[in-house]
Amino acid sequence: MLVIVCGWQGVGKSTVEQRIAAKMDALLLRTDVIRKELIGKPDYSEQEMQRIYDEMFARALKSLQQKKHVVLDATFTKQSNRVQAKKVAQEVETGFKIVEVTCLEDEVQRRIEKRSGDASEARFREYLKYKFLFEPIVEEHISINNSGSVEDIDKQIKKVFE
Repeated sequence: MLVIVCGWQGVGKSTVEQRIAAKMDALLLRTDVIRKELIGKPDYSEQEMQRIYDEMFARALKSLQQKKHVVLDATFTKQSNRVQAKKVAQEVETGFKIVEVTCLEDEVQRRIEKRSGDASEARFREYLKYKFLFEPIVEEHISINNSGSVEDIDKQIKKVFE
């Protein structure tokens, strides 16, 4: 199965996707980590971002072909990237789920301000910028509210992945 975890910067995608990946015993691929592997000084241009998505999809395809479950962590701001992920799953005839992570804005700001040591370099100003660029998810998807505790997240994940 291929699961994409998407949402605005700072909503807690990493927390949710790590818990989903552990539950599924899945390979976890994060655009933040791939960016650091591929690019010395990122400029976050459209071309650079697409290069990172393309690399993530190539890695996902390879793992799915080996019959491994894969969880992808990215903003997936563009509908076209969500469609591309679905095509990867279809290519290997595996299941596909979209998980959108949401969070109350004041909680996002609090979390981003105390963030350190994480692969993501996003700050609250990026959250404010990109939330307006996020193309609505028109496909069937699961929404997980990450405003509460880890226990709350686990309950929501359990409903979907059991």
